Parts: sequence; C-alpha cells; structure tokens
Amino acid sequence: MSIADNLQKITCQLSNSVTLVAVSKTKPISSIFEVYNAGQRVFGENKIKEMVEKYETLPKDIQWHMIGHLQRNKVKYMAHFVELIHGVDSFKTLKEINKQAKKHNRIINCLLQIKIAQEDTKFGLKTSEIKEILSLDDFKELQNINIVGLMGMASFTIDKVQIRGEFKQLKSIFEELKTQNLQLKTLSMGMSGDYNIAIEEGSTMIRVGSAIFGVRQ
Repeated sequence: MSIADNLQKITCQLSNSVTLVAVSKTKPISSIFEVYNAGQRVFGENKIKEMVEKYETLPKDIQWHMIGHLQRNKVKYMAHFVELIHGVDSFKTLKEINKQAKKHNRIINCLLQIKIAQEDTKFGLKTSEIKEILSLDDFKELQNINIVGLMGMASFTIDKVQIRGEFKQLKSIFEELKTQNLQLKTLSMGMSGDYNIAIEEGSTMIRVGSAIFGVRQ
C-alpha cells in the first residue's frame, strides 16, 4: 500500500473527536508532501532542528506538533510557529515556553506528560506533581501558555492488557484533573502499535508514524 493508502485506512477508523498527528520524524520532504497532498495537515516531530527545517520548506498551513522530549534551551527556535507541545514535564519548561512565546506575542498550547509506562526511559510527571504545578501562583501568572490536556506513552510491550490498563490510568487522571481545570480537552495517547486500544480508552489525539510512512530503516 502507498503512504496515501495507509493514511486513508487510518483516517477511516477515526471519529471527528480524534485528531491524527502524522509523525514525520526522519521522513523526507517528498514523503511528507505525499501525506499532505492526501489531506493531512497535522504533523509531529521529535527534534526541533528537523522540525524547523521542515517548517521553512513545507506549506504554512501545516500545524507542527513537538512530540519529543523537550530541551529548554531549544524552545526559542520553534516558539514562533509550533502549534502544540506534547511532552512538557516540568514547571521550568513551562516558564521557558511562556518566555519565548511572549517574545512572539503568541500563546502556545501545551500538554503535560504523565508517566504511565513502567520503563525508566519514559519521561513524565506524577499526578501529584501536576496538581502542584496547576496550583502554583507562579503558574497562574504564565499568560503565554495554555495547558490544553495531557499526554502519555504506554509501555513498549506486546501485553495488550498492560497497555490498556496504562491508558485507563491516564484517562482516569485526565478526568480527575478536568474537574479542576475545564480547559483540559486533549488526551494524547496511542501510537502506531496501540492507537486502537488508546481510542477505545478515550484518546482524543493519536501520534502515528510507521503505520503511515512505513517502518523506519
């Protein structure tokens, strides 16, 4: 199947309440254009330098999402165009995003990343840490960021019961925090290998790369 066929196969499975982020990291401009020409407008990258280069080359109606672990000293390079930052896992990072967004007179949407996976290599906050951040007076003074939801990655395992349990956990945390912050509307969970389970458990945004573009070489 072609890249465009892969995209259509996935989008046909999605309701209007689920946003597809096409993960284009490491992919050439030609492949991204193929997905773009098939109608996709939301793309995700995990390296800021690569995302900036693609932003400068590709059509400007693309919404770029930063989905990788974020280094604070590189926020300035994408602050003028990034649509959504998925993996915010510290208050210091939020302050830096706010600082750089203010320079461009923008409000940048962010997702707080919660650690639901069992691997030590996965980043993320605890629920208690998120509650603490949201209650800080200093947080309430950040006028150039908008926390719109949560993001999490399940463990890298073939155990679907474990994956489903981790997604259930994240959905539960999301619903709990929504009672304190009505702006929370996005729950970003699910990738190529587990997005169907994630959607069943309440995901509103999935990040899909290899199922669209093919397995990375």
